[in-house]
Amino acid sequence: MGGLEGKVVLVTGGGRGIGRGVARGMAREGAHLAISGRTRATLEDATTELQALGAEVLAVPTDVTDENAVADLFKAVIARFGRLDVLVNNAGAFDGGALDELSLDSWNKVIGTNLTGPFLCTREAMRIMKPQGGGRIINVSSISAQRVRPRSAAYSASKHGVWGLTQVTALEGRDHNIAASCLYPGNTRVERASATTSVEANMSVDELAQAAVWMALLPPHVTMLEATVLPIKQPFIGRG
Repeated sequence: MGGLEGKVVLVTGGGRGIGRGVARGMAREGAHLAISGRTRATLEDATTELQALGAEVLAVPTDVTDENAVADLFKAVIARFGRLDVLVNNAGAFDGGALDELSLDSWNKVIGTNLTGPFLCTREAMRIMKPQGGGRIINVSSISAQRVRPRSAAYSASKHGVWGLTQVTALEGRDHNIAASCLYPGNTRVERASATTSVEANMSVDELAQAAVWMALLPPHVTMLEATVLPIKQPFIGRG
């Protein structure tokens, strides 16, 4: 038996990349899984893989920037599983450019997915976890929340915001046995690698996912508030 046997885990952006890696790790620990994402075909492919690992899987196409869609996602989770033990806010977007060239549409797209989405999902999760007596919320941020790079204003600002949201969630959840954690990944090999991550040291999604799984496996009275996970040789401390 895995450490998450019988637990219900929802991973947003769970059809590909980091989210799929996290879902895989949770499945190997025996969790029941709900995954969401924008693309139905990607979710179906992930579902097949996760079911092969023995997981019961619910896949719900969802735009996390849409308030009604998010509410429907959580209703579907409760209808299927009856509870929610772990929410992993992973869905993300990137759109860069120099500050004086960045369009408002690009800014809103990134902020909407990376920050508004976690807010909407956290709000729904809190409404479930408070009455059930606890739960855990894991927010996937980025090392860009700690060390920014040029041409990443929207992305870096959104990831700084995720850390603020995590702290407030931890504070407001404390009296309700709801833990909140923030994971800061470094360069991770995903389907759409950037020019930077393709030349710098990087790690696999499964290597990163171990950290999220460790967070989920902690005893309910223990939390890992934040964790930075990156390849040893990746420029980080002192980077510019």
